[in-house]
Amino acid sequence: MVQTHFPLPGTMVSLVVLTRNGRAVETATIGCEGAVGGIVSAGHKPAFTRAVVQLSGLALRLETAQLEEAKRRSASLRDLFARYADALLAQVLQSVACNALHTLEGRLCRWLLATQARVGGDEILLTQETLAEMLGVHRATMIRVARPLQERGLLSYRRGRIRFLDQAGLEDAACECHAAVARHFACVLPEVVPQLVAAAAGTDPDRP
Repeated sequence: MVQTHFPLPGTMVSLVVLTRNGRAVETATIGCEGAVGGIVSAGHKPAFTRAVVQLSGLALRLETAQLEEAKRRSASLRDLFARYADALLAQVLQSVACNALHTLEGRLCRWLLATQARVGGDEILLTQETLAEMLGVHRATMIRVARPLQERGLLSYRRGRIRFLDQAGLEDAACECHAAVARHFACVLPEVVPQLVAAAAGTDPDRP
């Protein structure tokens, strides 16, 4: 059975593309604002990307066939998922431009801001190896780029815990892509903007 998963606040999933040599690069991030599985093809086509849980937590699960039946019966639900598919595609397209044009520091800050919006808290559990893999660089490169951010007091990193210390500073250091995606999301799907969903549910990832 094909299933669609709806991450709850605190849970985050990355859609990654695997290369022939086994490396994985993130193309989109999904949290409490979205869903994973069968969004465009109703689960009838093979997936091009792999869904990888980056921040573990709770998620709701529904048979994709049941979701499609509900969409068939409800024009408003069909419209909601069509708009979400648009917002998700915008994120993928923006990531292409971001990876081609922007510095690693700007991309790193964009990724951290996107994560913070979905988690809703000031701290995440994530290894440097995982973060480097998502951005398509080696761990040593990630450490070199992240060190100045710590020295400027924007974040701290200790034993797999990244803590956000200065969100405004991270926004200034981030490339334009985070703001561009956030604006499009707020325009196309204002009722489920990641920051608003996370704030409404609180910062506890175990909260239903």
